[in-house]
Amino acid sequence: MRDGVSPSCVAVPAGPWPTVLDFLAERLPVLAPADWRARLQAGEVLDEHGAALPPHAPCTPGRRLFYYRGWRDEPEAPEAERLVFQDDWLVVADKPHFMPVTPGGRFVRRSLLVRLKARLGLDTISPIHRIDRETAGLVVFAVQPHTRAAYQALFRQRQVEKLYEAVAAHRPALSFPRLHRSRLAPDPERFFIGREVAGEPDSETHLALAAVLGEHALYRLRPITGRRHQLRLHMNALGLPILGDAFYPRVLRAPDEADDALRPLQLLARALAFDDPISGERREFTSGRHLAAASGHWPGA
Repeated sequence: MRDGVSPSCVAVPAGPWPTVLDFLAERLPVLAPADWRARLQAGEVLDEHGAALPPHAPCTPGRRLFYYRGWRDEPEAPEAERLVFQDDWLVVADKPHFMPVTPGGRFVRRSLLVRLKARLGLDTISPIHRIDRETAGLVVFAVQPHTRAAYQALFRQRQVEKLYEAVAAHRPALSFPRLHRSRLAPDPERFFIGREVAGEPDSETHLALAAVLGEHALYRLRPITGRRHQLRLHMNALGLPILGDAFYPRVLRAPDEADDALRPLQLLARALAFDDPISGERREFTSGRHLAAASGHWPGA
């Protein structure tokens, strides 16, 4: 692990590559040959024994190469995560908007997982659930690899009490509390969004009105299932797209485009509670963050 980044691994098959540089440049063309050469020269590509490989190292079939992902121009995180809890079994972090939970795309060192590994010096932690990069709030990590499956089973078996807060338009004609159920599917043309479709519901959310904020309102959302973009899709289906949502009801920005830092998605993972399958303790965690629109700090408010 280097600065919180664990290495990726690739096995070398039989082929015509005389050197490690030749192999990496052809098989992993996401980086230009000159960039791979620079990484090799900087000691960022290792063999099975952790030894740095030079560009001219022979490319032997069956060899395993370890390399570190990262974007040289990766932007700094606009705000740091907050550590809510840590013991021998769990780490709970309170993440800001625009920070992904795990490395992906142009975000590696800015991801919550990498930042926590570097901050805590723990290379074994792994998330037991996910929230969207645009969503702020609580994320729970297993500290020890052998316990991860037991914690993940809590979410899969719906044994975790989850509370989210969202700010959207106030529609007096809608009655609350209410239950919204629907079937969700990926959009056939744009992989990064979803949609509601006909069929047996596979997603379920309880929604309640918490406070009226003039033209907007604060809603409390309790998802029973955990489908991708579920809360965003359910709110949008009710004619209540969440403020700051760049995907629903229409796509304003693709995932690789710059974020609008002044208008983050007004969705917060506020609280989590469950019975710990390892320690037997009752676990209850609460985010210390607040949605800007709920506090009157929103452009045009």
